[in-house]
Amino acid sequence: MEFISNFEEMELDPKIQRAIEEMGFEQPTEIQAQAIPLIRQGFDVIGRSQTGTGKTMAFAIPAVEKIDIYREKNAVQVLIMCPTRELAVQCSEEIKRLTKYSGGVKPVEVYGGAAMDRQITRLKHANIVIGTPGRIMDHMRRKTLKLDNIKLVVLDEADEMLSMGFKEDMETILRETPQDRQTVLFSATMPPSIMAITEEFQKDPKLIQINKKQVTVDNIEQNYVDVPMGRKSDALKLLLHYYKPSLAMVFCNTKKMVDELSEDLVKSGFNAEALHGDLKQSQRSTVMDKFRYGSTAILVATDVAARGIDVNDVEIVFNYDIPQNNEYYVHRIGRTGRIGKKGTSITICSGRRQVITMKEIAHALKSTVTEIDVPTNADIHSRINETNAQKVEETLSGEISQQYKDMVNSLLAKGYSLFDIASAGLQMNFSQTETNISDIVKERKQYKNADNKFSKIILDIGRASRVAPNHLVASITERSMLHGADIGKIEIYDDYSVVAIPSASADEVIDMMYGAKVCGKPVKTRLFEEKLNRSERRSNKFDNNKKKNHSSKNISKQSSKKPVHSRKNASRHSKRQG
Repeated sequence: MEFISNFEEMELDPKIQRAIEEMGFEQPTEIQAQAIPLIRQGFDVIGRSQTGTGKTMAFAIPAVEKIDIYREKNAVQVLIMCPTRELAVQCSEEIKRLTKYSGGVKPVEVYGGAAMDRQITRLKHANIVIGTPGRIMDHMRRKTLKLDNIKLVVLDEADEMLSMGFKEDMETILRETPQDRQTVLFSATMPPSIMAITEEFQKDPKLIQINKKQVTVDNIEQNYVDVPMGRKSDALKLLLHYYKPSLAMVFCNTKKMVDELSEDLVKSGFNAEALHGDLKQSQRSTVMDKFRYGSTAILVATDVAARGIDVNDVEIVFNYDIPQNNEYYVHRIGRTGRIGKKGTSITICSGRRQVITMKEIAHALKSTVTEIDVPTNADIHSRINETNAQKVEETLSGEISQQYKDMVNSLLAKGYSLFDIASAGLQMNFSQTETNISDIVKERKQYKNADNKFSKIILDIGRASRVAPNHLVASITERSMLHGADIGKIEIYDDYSVVAIPSASADEVIDMMYGAKVCGKPVKTRLFEEKLNRSERRSNKFDNNKKKNHSSKNISKQSSKKPVHSRKNASRHSKRQG
């Protein structure tokens, strides 16, 4: 197949093309270049691709194109299954950005832990549904989701859904869709269970395999800061004042953000230029020449615009926006630390979700990313003073011109002290400009459970894995805004644990626990519902490594057994943690 070098070659709808350009995409990733044409032609597709290769856009573009807003109004035409609520929300947000200028496309995400009545209301007008298998099944049983008009089904991260125990749900859902539907499956691995699904539910599928190259970033010190969303620009400026790089690159996800940020930096006194696809070739060449030869110190760019940049002395790379995928991250930070030199990268995160995304990117690349504090004004002044003092020491170690010695003697004769003369000389040579930016000090908020109401969450790890209350408390507090003292009763059974947390923070904790590990093992977390009826208990399976069909019903039966640990243990742990 001929490789597609840019989205314009795909001849997309102008409104979709406009949205893609605004999102900062010009050149498709390998999975997008291969999958989009095949899906558009109506083929069933198997995409073997790791997370972070741009596969969401690979199926989102053709999915949006399949929506007929006139012939099948208010009928669900595309169904996308995801393993977690987090991925369902991300996929829905991506589709919303993609259809920003397209009328009539109405995506709705459905997942457990959210209000059912609100989802039912939104489903009445949906034509694309993105959801987890369990909640999709719930809506099918309630008759609030009908699959009679489905044209395309997408199984995103199919292997993950199978590992979570959704096999029966997935098969039931697929059997309820029309036989002539198109089925697209993406999976990082191809175990026998995946192959069984493809054989039963796909027709002569086209296989796409993406072999990601392992990129070495060992000589790059990778850091991140976590700041409020409204202070990202201030954080970048404070970091630039502190490090004072002679050459630095700042990456943004969109052309609009590149323009806004570069303009803001220039107004604040920084020597910055913008680089993105809307610039004419002559303008881009001028900007690059100025950066390459050092007359521009800071280059603010989009990912695609920065491709092919070959500047060896970039000291530091800033990710102003979280990169769209792992490949973009590697491409960005790879602009520094070249030809054996050491480099530094700093990603500016806002909130726990972005921090988790950053850590997941680092984990996928088998590298380490370290959280650092945003420098304060005092830190900046102290660093500048150290640098200036070093310059003075270097001058003192060399030969000092006689004319300056004569000047000092002249001032001494007029009655000035040697201390005042030296201080005045330093002030003249090293005068500092105030940043006029208030400090950004990260404070961990103390959660207050005002109404003293608790909800239970369940984690698929128990005493069989030698888990203790302190392990659970440490994992939850590390990923959420809760303290150890906020956590209530902890019950640990053979294969699962139940933890009481403030009800108001239940959804946030479940959301933040996506991808978490306890005792080195990945865990799945969900709300513990004690009042499920029998049929719901059978359908809401909670997978773990030892019992694939461990349902809420079984959990409820065992909850009367004496647990290994209680809230008292957790309290002692929280005191130790401080």
